[in-house]
Amino acid sequence: MSISTTDVKTVIGKLCQLIIDNEQYFCELDSAAGDGDFGMSLAKGFREVQKEMGDMDDSSTFKFLRGCGMIISEYCGGASGPIWGSAFNAAASSVKGKDALEIGDVAGMFESAVEAIQKRGGAKVGDKTLLDALIPATEALRTSADAGSDVRAAFEAAAAKAEAGYESTKSMIASRGRASYLGERSIGHPDAGATAISILFNALVKA
Repeated sequence: MSISTTDVKTVIGKLCQLIIDNEQYFCELDSAAGDGDFGMSLAKGFREVQKEMGDMDDSSTFKFLRGCGMIISEYCGGASGPIWGSAFNAAASSVKGKDALEIGDVAGMFESAVEAIQKRGGAKVGDKTLLDALIPATEALRTSADAGSDVRAAFEAAAAKAEAGYESTKSMIASRGRASYLGERSIGHPDAGATAISILFNALVKA
């Protein structure tokens, strides 16, 4: 089963609404060990993507995702803009010139996104960030692609890894961002970014 630009656009539309619907929840999570504005910052950018989606260039997945990345970089507040914007731009570049995507291409998109995030912030698994959910999920996508799994099975496996990754952040001491100032007091609270990644992957399964 190949994935068209229309499919990608449909999924991004659903993710925009999901992020907007969870704005307050993400802020509440972030308030336990951060600035408390993660949900607001993220929703601000994706609300703008939702608003402009009808006028964006969707002649290719590359152009569409690049457009999303530019909007996110500009409108998401705080650290979310550079991180999520870089991820979208890198994912877009990885599929430039491809009309239809296979699951291996999708895995490559997420791998490029992870690389861009790590270059931007230097985080790794265990630092209590969104990468604690995103990296295991991405690795699961690659494993599924190499095994010849279909899209739904691949995302089900990735969603399970993302959820386990987000759960693992509850027992971690934050070493990045404002949460790192709390030291051991950050234990017991999940990372808001990792939680968002888990929720988004579960949404991708449904989408």
